[in-house]
Amino acid sequence: MKKALTLALTLLALMAAPTHGIAREHATSTNTAAAAKSVSKGKAHKPASAKKKKKTLAAKKKAAVKAKRAKRIAAKPVSLQQLMGEPYNGGELTLRSASVLVVNQGTGEPLYAKNPQMEVPIASITKLMTAMVSLDAGLPLQEEITISSEDVDRLKGTGSRLRLGATLTREELLHLALIASENRAAAALSRAYPGGREAFVEAMNRKAAQLGMHHTRFVDGTGLSSYNRSTAADLVKLVDAAYRYPLIRKISTTGSYDLTLPVSQHMRHLAFNNTNLLTRKEDWEIGVSKTGYISEAGHCLVMQAQIAEQKVIIVLLDSWGKLSRIGDANRIRRWLEHTTTGRMASRNGKASV
Repeated sequence: MKKALTLALTLLALMAAPTHGIAREHATSTNTAAAAKSVSKGKAHKPASAKKKKKTLAAKKKAAVKAKRAKRIAAKPVSLQQLMGEPYNGGELTLRSASVLVVNQGTGEPLYAKNPQMEVPIASITKLMTAMVSLDAGLPLQEEITISSEDVDRLKGTGSRLRLGATLTREELLHLALIASENRAAAALSRAYPGGREAFVEAMNRKAAQLGMHHTRFVDGTGLSSYNRSTAADLVKLVDAAYRYPLIRKISTTGSYDLTLPVSQHMRHLAFNNTNLLTRKEDWEIGVSKTGYISEAGHCLVMQAQIAEQKVIIVLLDSWGKLSRIGDANRIRRWLEHTTTGRMASRNGKASV
């Protein structure tokens, strides 16, 4: 399918109702007497420390975010039969991800949707676009690039197994960015782009516009910034486009990747495992894979896979736990394999994404 998938499915994202608490102070007669005694001795009460107030505000904010995410995850999903006005007679599919979209890649039909238009941070899913822009430039894959201090993550402070001064080829950096989600690898790819990082990010957003990803914005090539935002509907288009790149298909679905790198002044053989453990499962036929995580985005996973005799694209965003996205993917596969809805390639009156 050469043309990009177009969006026809729209769901309203649920908003978490704000909660308010009223703090009450209780003073006992003993405390009052103690306060009076303290004042009489010239000792004034100390106000609540700024550190304690900051901690309290942070806790409230965290609780509010958790409540909002819980409501998103509890949002009622929509199956293809429901979209077409037919009741779904199979078992209910309950997922832990806040935003989900499953699409038949060949027809563009949405098979399952849950908050597909909700704009959220997408973390390292960004690296799929990083890979496409790098390959579009036609730069030599065997060109060597040296990791520098400019590639260090100073936003989130994440670590890396790539030491400063390590030299890798562009192809090796693509492997590490897509398989192990190595941030320094992605940062080096964007830095080594003609015109530098600013030109690279412009190319990313230009590519997104060409793909019809109208609710997507990129600000870096790593996904570390929470301002890299998109929707599940737009990411279906991203995965579909990435599937057209044979090298991205090959790299992103590789279960592990071995490389010899300098470590503590010695060359050492290192193994980098794919962050999507499903790529190491023989019972999964995956064409494209990428995971992502930052605290603002939650755990994310996008895949192209062959399930129930059809090619599907799965987008899972803002899942609660590291393994929840894997659990959701397995639940979706079983649902597609055991329901009539999942086996349909096309239907009259179909909706397209």
